[in-house]
Amino acid sequence: MNRNSLTRFAWLSIAGAVVTIALKTAAYYLTGSVGLLSDALESVVNLVAAVIALIALTIALKPPDEEHSYGHSKAEYFSSIIEGTLIIVAAAVIGYAAIERLLNPRLIEQANIGLIVATIASVINFFIARQLLSAGKKYNSITLEADAHHLFTDVWTSVGVIVGVGIVAITGISVLDPIIALLVAINIVYTGYQLIKRSALGFMDTAIPQDERGKIHLVLEKHTGETIKYHGLLTRQSGARRFVSFHLLVPGAWSVQKGHDLAEVIEKDIRDAIAGVTVLIHLEPIGDKKSYEDISIDRQM
Repeated sequence: MNRNSLTRFAWLSIAGAVVTIALKTAAYYLTGSVGLLSDALESVVNLVAAVIALIALTIALKPPDEEHSYGHSKAEYFSSIIEGTLIIVAAAVIGYAAIERLLNPRLIEQANIGLIVATIASVINFFIARQLLSAGKKYNSITLEADAHHLFTDVWTSVGVIVGVGIVAITGISVLDPIIALLVAINIVYTGYQLIKRSALGFMDTAIPQDERGKIHLVLEKHTGETIKYHGLLTRQSGARRFVSFHLLVPGAWSVQKGHDLAEVIEKDIRDAIAGVTVLIHLEPIGDKKSYEDISIDRQM
């Protein structure tokens, strides 16, 4: 499977969200639990986020064009920023409902049936989240990874709500229900913040992960030594793509063809080590002083 089929996972997320909204809403109406209501509201956010993810993936998979020479992969960052924002909005709604229930307590009804329905919804979310996370890591899709982490948060939120509602049903202490809902709201605010932060870093051209940079250094060290060196290594990530550039210093007496052949071998080794990477190599004579004046992003004058 290639990246062009990633939209199937977005459709899976959409289908799962529709089913879990129905189940959690039913659980809320059966029990009257504001904790289960908060869980259902978060699933509504899941649905909106899944639709946005589908749109973002569709745009990100478009090939480069005249106005977007490096492709459209950064579209995925818009998806996770919007998802993070929606999570925070959902937390505000949940918090409002919880405070209202604190002021006007209500007994939980038909807890057993409601909890069974909510548990089924959580199991569905868990298996969908695993699928999304696996695909996101395999194909370097921040959109699918963000959706997966959101769903995992939803799963653990649901577990907390289910346990809380069960305790309320057993003990009769109804105030625990809105308190649990408030804890849910605080938890998903943190999730939203993390998603927004990660996407913002992507827009800021953050370097690729440390482990991937380590692989690049290993490749370069294999091909360099006393007479061949490198410097000015720069990396950045853009959605699923990675961009790597550096200067390769070779003997000035080499032919253009010989320097080019070495650069081709190094590029291939880096591409074999890291998926979805574009490598740019600038050849320079190792004995020229000017070769050491432009190792930063702004050339020294």
